[in-house]
Amino acid sequence: MLEAEFTKYRRDFEVRVSLQLGAAQSVGLFGASGAGKSTVLACIAGIEQPDDGHIDLGGLRLFPPSLSLYQRPVGYLTQEPSLFPHLSVGENVTFGVPKRGASHPERLSWIATLKDRLKLAPLWDASAARISGGQARRVALARMLARKPPLVLLDEPFAGLDRQLVRELIDDLIFWSKTIGFSMIVVDHQSDVLMRLCPESVIVLEQGQVVQRGAWSDICSAPATPLLRLLLAQL
Repeated sequence: MLEAEFTKYRRDFEVRVSLQLGAAQSVGLFGASGAGKSTVLACIAGIEQPDDGHIDLGGLRLFPPSLSLYQRPVGYLTQEPSLFPHLSVGENVTFGVPKRGASHPERLSWIATLKDRLKLAPLWDASAARISGGQARRVALARMLARKPPLVLLDEPFAGLDRQLVRELIDDLIFWSKTIGFSMIVVDHQSDVLMRLCPESVIVLEQGQVVQRGAWSDICSAPATPLLRLLLAQL
């Protein structure tokens, strides 16, 4: 479903990766801060443009040339919910839904499912500026999934949340990945997040280069580099 092989030049080093991902599959990106993990997601999302290579998603070429952000069927979730404070929770969730399909019965049913599963009903008409940080993360997740993207990019979206909420959000992502069939690329420093969301496939980056690939359990038991061994010891 996703086939990407590209290079992005940074000031200190180049980020060079290759990814192949099928429908409903997931892969994690792990490494020290500044290793290039977020750069990989930014290039796939269209926030940054690779310097070389190609990115194809389900027969759609994202690069080259660089496809516009609004044309990319990609969901992108980061630590910052980035909600529109002047809109209600419900308006935030449905903001990216194409207006022509907003009233379609199937679309309405899907929005209602998100609303119920993520416990947003009591907040639906509230101003996004007046909800808590944890609630804002749930709203951001619902907004990302409202368009049913075939590919979801997660850049440490659970940072700073309590463990119970993290478990609930991970449960939701796993459930919907199987239900909808979307694929995931996950960047996170938390071992339990990677173990649950992408146990079978993790890519380790150091200074922009892939130094190890494999199941998370295998990487933890036999780290390929001294830096990776140090990072794992700190988890």
